[in-house]
Amino acid sequence: MENNTLGGRIAELLKTTGLTQRELANMVGVTEVSMSRYISNERTPKGTVIANIANALHTTSDYLLGTEKTEAFDTEYYKIHRLIARNAPHMSIDQKRELVNALFESD
Repeated sequence: MENNTLGGRIAELLKTTGLTQRELANMVGVTEVSMSRYISNERTPKGTVIANIANALHTTSDYLLGTEKTEAFDTEYYKIHRLIARNAPHMSIDQKRELVNALFESD
């Protein structure tokens, strides 16, 4: 499935995260059948469901909908910033150090 559709992007992120359709459906609060229909582009989820899918997959609704513009560095920076801020409470001290070291070692 191509990732230029909502379903394709969800499928791609499922592979990246290692989640199953069933796990994502449970996290989002929809049935597995509904999630399957979203992924196969048979149905389009409501806005709140798209937002829940984005949160569960650690991305943005804009990315899922294909409206996120990634040409500008600032856009990528703020996307990464949001992802780190959202996940920081779940990160270990070592993971946080790795991120900081990656920033300073890239010079």
